[in-house]
Amino acid sequence: MNAPFKALPVCLSLLLSAPVQAAPPAAAPKPGPTRSVSAPADAERYARRCQSQTAQRIARPQGTMLWGTKRSWDPEKPTDERTSVLVSVALDAPRQAEDGVKSLRFEHGRLWAVPAPEAGATASDVVGTVLQGTASDGKPVEVAICGAEPAADDASRVFYRIEAWNPVAREWENPCVALDRSPAPRALAVGGTWDATGAHSDAADRVTFACENGAISKCILWGYAPWASRDGQSLAGLHQSCTRLARADYCGNGKSHTRQDTTIDIYDRLGVLERATEVTREWDPARGSFEAAWAPDGATCLSRTRDGRALEGILEECPGRFQAADTASEGTHGELCTVRRGDVKPGAALLRNLSYGAPKAEPARVQ
Repeated sequence: MNAPFKALPVCLSLLLSAPVQAAPPAAAPKPGPTRSVSAPADAERYARRCQSQTAQRIARPQGTMLWGTKRSWDPEKPTDERTSVLVSVALDAPRQAEDGVKSLRFEHGRLWAVPAPEAGATASDVVGTVLQGTASDGKPVEVAICGAEPAADDASRVFYRIEAWNPVAREWENPCVALDRSPAPRALAVGGTWDATGAHSDAADRVTFACENGAISKCILWGYAPWASRDGQSLAGLHQSCTRLARADYCGNGKSHTRQDTTIDIYDRLGVLERATEVTREWDPARGSFEAAWAPDGATCLSRTRDGRALEGILEECPGRFQAADTASEGTHGELCTVRRGDVKPGAALLRNLSYGAPKAEPARVQ
């Protein structure tokens, strides 16, 4: 079951006209209650009314991949999880484009042709464009946009079907990693770039094609679109924090500490996602326990690891980052930390998560 973030409700008014020369007209309806007009500042808040509060995101498990792309074109070559055949593409000077198109422009999750067609811009205007991309090792890679499909729940968000030139096989190939639940993965366009450490950098002339099975794309589908805002606050920081959380990148160095398709529960202080309270096929709140709190550069507070490895291993991976925590709770639900970062304030965390914890986990001891 997919788990898109909450869409704005659409209200449809059905106007029923009385039949001509039919029975005598019915009595005029009684006046209804006065309808108030909300101020612009309230529009976003009111738009979120009457929506399900069920935590749907737990039906879409997290995983180990950041971009969701293949690590290498050569399946026999040993690779690191922080490598990718495609990390970003340039929007200017396309290698191939429709007549008159000089470049592409990114805005709110969509790509637009520049200049726009006189007949009116559509999502399909960019289909057929070949852009110059870059792999994680800095080598160039050509990327073709083969399709543009607006999301069913939000027409402003577009999924792109892309192909990249594979220099080993010498053919065009989907660079996205296919999984059973997504055998033909598409990609979302996201502004800026991510490096091998998982850090994001703004870049007006470059975008990342984030494949459906990667953390960058998943965090958008969970509700943290970096170009969106909530109650006047940008979600960019929440999205970046989510990419760390999804991969259990505790140290903020790009290394994951989880297993593919591990189920987790996520909640944040803005209320985009709330802590799950109902039992579903994928999640039982009674079995979940607090794992960590998260900021854009990694975990700020850690109770235990997600994959069951000893906590000492994390402390050795990023020495000096964490220190033994006191007995004070973290957040509003009384989450207790085993270790906590000393260089950030306790309230710096933007996201928190629960998980079941791996079986046969070693005790988390801090010397």
